[in-house]
Amino acid sequence: MKKLFVILSILVVSVNAGAQEKKEMKKGWNFGPLPAIGYNSDLGFQLGALLDVYHYGDGSVYPGYRHKFNVEASYYFKGSGVFHFFYDSKFLIPGNIRLTFAATYLPNPIMSFYGFNGASSPYYRTLDRRDGTAFYSMRRDVIRVLADFSGTITGPLSWSAGVAFWDYRTGNVGLAKYSAGADNSLYNLYRKYGLITTREAGGGKRLEFKAGLVYDTRDHEAAPSRGIWAEAVVYGSPDMFQKAADYIKVAAHFRHYVPLRGDGVVLAYHLAYQGTVAGDVPFYMQSNITTPYLRQVNSEGLGSVNTIRGLLYNRVVGDGIAWANAEVRVRLASFDFINQKWYVAINPFVDAGAVVQPYRLERMREVWNDPWLPTEDRARIYSGLDERIHVSAGLGAKLVMNRNFIVSVEWAKPLARQDGSNGMNIGLNYIF
Repeated sequence: MKKLFVILSILVVSVNAGAQEKKEMKKGWNFGPLPAIGYNSDLGFQLGALLDVYHYGDGSVYPGYRHKFNVEASYYFKGSGVFHFFYDSKFLIPGNIRLTFAATYLPNPIMSFYGFNGASSPYYRTLDRRDGTAFYSMRRDVIRVLADFSGTITGPLSWSAGVAFWDYRTGNVGLAKYSAGADNSLYNLYRKYGLITTREAGGGKRLEFKAGLVYDTRDHEAAPSRGIWAEAVVYGSPDMFQKAADYIKVAAHFRHYVPLRGDGVVLAYHLAYQGTVAGDVPFYMQSNITTPYLRQVNSEGLGSVNTIRGLLYNRVVGDGIAWANAEVRVRLASFDFINQKWYVAINPFVDAGAVVQPYRLERMREVWNDPWLPTEDRARIYSGLDERIHVSAGLGAKLVMNRNFIVSVEWAKPLARQDGSNGMNIGLNYIF
C-alpha cells in the first residue's frame, strides 16, 4: 500500500487570554490548531484537524501547565478514522494528584496483521495489499477509555494507578477493493488452525487495572534536556465480559536524557520491556504498549510510530517484548513569532527490538509439522526461523512551540527487508 501524507500547516494561531507577556513566561490560554489533509491509496482522502490547548494560569508553572486538552478528529473517505480526546492536569484533583484521561475511537477497515513472534512469521511483499490481495490485513475497530492517576511519594518518586476499558471488533477486511479475497488472509488462516481461538475471534471487551512506580527527574516533560524518567507497572485484566482467560503483565521503562551541549544537543535513549507473568492474553491485546502517560493516540508495537519506527505496523508481537530507542536531539534555531517561543530541531535515531517471550509458538510449530497441512499454508504460517533483533534507523524533524506543542515528522527504514521498506509519520510529540 502506497501512502502519501500531505499536511497543510497553517500559521499556528495562539491566544493568550488576559496575558501580559513576559520574556520567560506564558500566561492564560494557548491554542495550537493544525489542520491536516491526507491521501491513502487504499483508504482515500483524509480530512481532519489536531488541536492542543494549554492553560498556564498566572504563568508560575511555565513551561509546565495547569491544564492540557488535545483533540484529534480525522476521517478517510473509505471508512478509517481517528477520534480522540485527551486531558491532563496536576491541579484538577486536590492533594497534588495528577489525572490523565483519554477517550478514543479508532475504526479501521484494513488493519495490519503480520502474525506472532516476529521473524518466525514469514512475510511476502507480493501478498501485502497488491492486486486486490490483502493477506496481512483485517478489520479492527477499537473503543478505548482510560483514566490514570499519580501522586508524589517522596522527591522524584511517585505512585501511579489506572483503569482502562477496551472494546475490540475484528473481522475480514472491510474495503470493497479486497472483498473478493477477504477470506484468504493470515487472520483467517490463524483462526482455521487455532492460533486465534474461537473465543477471541471477532474481538471482545476487556477491563484492565494497573499500578506502578515512577521515578522522574526530568527538567521538562514534553521536551526534556536532562534527567531520568523510569517506571515499573503491573497490570492485568480479569474476565468480566466473556469466557476468556485472565492475565497479568508487567512493563518497565528507563529513559535517560543527557545534555551534550547545554539544551542545544541532547542524547536521549530508552530501554523497555513488557511481558506476561500469568494467564493467556487475547491476541488483540498483545500489541498494546502500556504506560502511565499516553503520548500518542496509538500506543502499539513493536513497529510503527511508538517503538521501532519504520517497521511494518505491529510486525513484532509476542508474550514478552523488549526494545530500545536512541536519538540525538539537535536544536537548530530558536525564534519568537506571534507572541510565542519556537525552536526547530532534528533527531537522527536508531531503534531495535525483539520478542523475548514467544506467543503460541508451539502451536505454530505443531501446525507447521502436520503432514496433512497444505503446502501453501505451511509456507505462510511459520518461517522455521528463530526470532532475531529488528533494527531501523531514521531522521526526525520537530517544530516546537513553548516547549509543549511539538509537531513531529519522522522517517525511518528497517535494516531487514522482512520488516518492510520504510515508513513516515507526521504527528505530535517525541515518542519518549
